[in-house]
Formats: sequence, structure tokens, C-alpha cells
Amino acid sequence: MNQIKEYLERIVEVSDSDWEIFSSKLKRTEYKKKTTLLEIGKVENHLSFIENGSIRLYIPKIENDITFGFCFKGQFMSAYDSFLTQSPSSYQTETLTATTLWRLSFNDLQDIYKRTEIGHIVGRVTAENLFLMKSQREQSLLNDTAEKRYLNLFTERPQLIKEIPLKYLASYIGVTPQALSRIRKRIS
Repeated sequence: MNQIKEYLERIVEVSDSDWEIFSSKLKRTEYKKKTTLLEIGKVENHLSFIENGSIRLYIPKIENDITFGFCFKGQFMSAYDSFLTQSPSSYQTETLTATTLWRLSFNDLQDIYKRTEIGHIVGRVTAENLFLMKSQREQSLLNDTAEKRYLNLFTERPQLIKEIPLKYLASYIGVTPQALSRIRKRIS
């Protein structure tokens, strides 16, 4: 739970009373590798902080899933659009490794917004960060070559290269696993 407090304090000063309310709502859960956290058509009811592990966001397909996001230790994660609107998700989330999460339910987060000074600030900053990551990825898909997108991962998100299976990386940058192998050979 200290990781969450440190994360929050990088954003805003957290009073003891706000932390008491916030931390009282957190529930620690552990998941095995390859556990589906949210299925298509289900409503996301949690905003989760990753204590340990990694998670992917993807659209399952018969041939090859389309992976469009990853979350790692020290980050908040959620099928955020489903969480915000409380409507069914159009994608799934799953653990890539054994993962420990601290989870807040939608209703508990609404209570935190009402009862604390930090709630809205943390919510806004988290939403802004998610938007910026999404926007940067979309612009990269539209403007950069697959090779450039792969090379950018080394500088922008090096943990992806270390922790994520190549088939998911290939999907993430918008190429087949075979095309990613050719890119890797060219640049090595």
C-alpha cells in the first residue's frame, strides 16, 4: 500500500485523514499468470493499482488477438472507458504474469471523490495521463513506420521489451510476429 501512497504524493500532498479514507477502500487481490480480469461485454467495476505484475488490454480474435495496451507495476489500470461510463467493455484485460492489485470499486471511488480533498485531483491527473498515452500511441500508429514504433519502445517503454512476449509486442505495434522478426534482424 506504500507504493500507492508514494504515487499519490507525487501528484498532491495527502493528508492523514484523506489517506485513511482512501486506503480503507482498497482491497488487495492476487492473480495467477494469464488470468482474465475483465471479459468483453462485462462492466469494469474497478480501478486497480498494480503492486506487482503486468497486464495487457486486448481485443480477442480467432486468429490473433489485437493487443493495444500494457500496464505495469506502479501504475493504475482499468478498462477505463467502461469504468467511467459503467457500460459493457469492448475489450478484455488479462494478467501476463502473477499480479498483485490494490482495487477500488466504482462506488468506493465516488465516495472518495465526495469525502476527500485529493480525490478529484488524483482522478483528473490519472485521466490526463491515460489520455496522453493513448494519444501518443494513436499518433505513432498514424505517423511512424513499424520499425520506428518498435525502436521507440526502447526509449519510451523499455519494460515492454523486457517483459512482454513478442507476439503481443507485434500486435501492439501493428505488425505480424513474422514482420517483427524481420524488423529485429534488420536493426540488430
